This record gives sequence, C-alpha cells and structure tokens, in this order.
Amino acid sequence: MTDYDINVNDFEFVQKDKVIRDEVYETNSYLRDVFIAFKKNKGAVIGVSFIVIIALMAIFGPYMNQYQYDQVMIENASLPPLIPAIKNWPIIGNFFNGQMMGVDMYQARNVETAFWFGTDTLGRDLFTRVWEGTRISLIIALTAVIIDIFIGMIYGLVSGYFGGKVDFFMQRFAEILYGIPTLVLVTLLSMILPKGIISIIVALMITGWIGMSRIARAQVLKLKEQEYILASKTLGASDFYVIFKEILPNIFGQIIIMSMFSVPNAIFTEAYLSFVGLGVPAPLASLGSLISEGYKTITVYPYMIFFAVFVLGVLMLCFNLFADGLRDAFDPKQKKM
Repeated sequence: MTDYDINVNDFEFVQKDKVIRDEVYETNSYLRDVFIAFKKNKGAVIGVSFIVIIALMAIFGPYMNQYQYDQVMIENASLPPLIPAIKNWPIIGNFFNGQMMGVDMYQARNVETAFWFGTDTLGRDLFTRVWEGTRISLIIALTAVIIDIFIGMIYGLVSGYFGGKVDFFMQRFAEILYGIPTLVLVTLLSMILPKGIISIIVALMITGWIGMSRIARAQVLKLKEQEYILASKTLGASDFYVIFKEILPNIFGQIIIMSMFSVPNAIFTEAYLSFVGLGVPAPLASLGSLISEGYKTITVYPYMIFFAVFVLGVLMLCFNLFADGLRDAFDPKQKKM
C-alpha cells in the first residue's frame, strides 16, 4: 500500500460562501388543511357565498319594505315586478319594468309604489312573501341537520358499537319506521297536530334521521376493531367514552358531509308537502306554498312562480355544491377515485 500524507489543504467545502440553515416548515392543523382544500374548490365557495346571501335576505328581506307577508291589497292585485333603478337596463330591465303585454300596469292603475317582485292575486307583496318563505324553508333545513346529528348520529353510533342483539333490534326498528311513507306520515300527523311547520318537523324527527344512523353505524363497524380502540378498552375506558371520545372525532367529517347533503332533501320535502297542501297554512308562506299558488296562474302571470322556483333551485344547488366541497376537503382521496 502507498502511504499518503493528508492535510487540511486537500479538502475544500462545497458552497463555502453559502450560509446553510435548517428550514422550519409551518405545520397546519387538520381543520386548517380542510379549510385550505375547501377554498380551492371554486364551486363550493360560490355555493357557500350564495347560501350566506340567501340566508341574510331571509333574515332581513321581509323588513326591507313597509309591507307584511299577509297584507292584502286588492287594488294592487297581480302587478308585475318593477324596480325603477334597473327598468331601463338591457334584457334584465324588460323583466322588471312593470309592464304586461306592453302596458305599464303601474301607470294604468295609478300605483305610485314599486313592487320589486310584483304582487299575487290578492295584492300581497311577493318580495316579502318569497323571503318569508325562504326563512321557513331554512328553518326546516336547520332542523333537519340538528335531527340528523342528535338523533341519527347517536342512534347509529350506539347500534354499530354494541352490535349483536342490540344492533339487530335497533336496525329492525329503524327499518319499520323507514317503511312508512313521509306523505302518509305527515297526513296522519296533520290530523293530530296543527297543520304546518310543526307536523313537518315531527315527521322529520320520526323518519328523517334514519339515513344518517346508517352512515354512522357503517363508520363505527369499520373503526371499532382498530388498535387504538382496543388499547383504549384495555386501559379501562367505558363504552360511552370510547364512542364519543375515540370513534366520534374520527368520523365527524363524514357526519358533517352527510348532514349537508340532507339539507336540500329536507327543503325539497317541505316544498313538496306545501305544494300538495300539507305544508304551512295560509296566510303563512313557504317556497313550496308560493310555487303551489303561482302554478295556478303560470300561463298568465309567470312571475308569481318564477322567484320562488329560482330561490328554491339556487338553495338546493348551492347546498349540494357545499356538501360536495366538504366531502373533497375532508377526504381528498374521494376526488381521485
């Protein structure tokens, strides 16, 4: 072997003029990651924006003019929409110019007040009634979410976790309730309870939570044999501690997603029941009852049904976009599947 003399001059640092530092990366929490992923979904963001706008209009819209939702003004019956600020705009102004068959109905009747959405056959202001009806529909939607979370979720968690005979009897009971048609149930309830929003909410409390309970049960069956659940039991944790402290936080994302998907279904159920006469009683208004009233005169006064249908369609579409965005944000793998 050849001996070599090694000294310090034989070596040279690479990038000796560059200062090398350890880089510290910012860590994000799970919820922040969900929020960032949700913001990237433009459809979901647009859906949430419209939901907020419609909710604000449902809260403040009925107070934006001097009319009440049940105020009858026969002298102003069947007036078309009029918004003076935009009546001269191209295209959209043709719909809000207060004219019908080329005749200015406001000038012909000497009406000085402008009704933004027009009036119905009894002269009631449709702007006030549409937003009053939207408020009732959103109350139904919020009630559906609360019922799903507090009844369906707990029922499914308990059924799936304990299994055996408990699961068998709980699922058979749910199947019996699920077999009762909603229309029949609401009809029977309307004979006992006052017809309107109370009977609809009770009907949702009886059958509306079953879909959520099945989702929660399926998630529990998938997780309850995991190692961290067995470790928690080994350390002496009670059953309800395991259910609500170990399992629930790991499936809460799916629960929220399913709750959002149940909102448009609840809104449509209320609209359908109001359309067939089992919804809120007159003179109260809901989107379904407004559509039912406007349907009778659709060939003569199409504007009477247009605004209620438009708000209902936008609400259902936006909640579906919102739920779809939540699903992708909570579980990014869903988008790639």
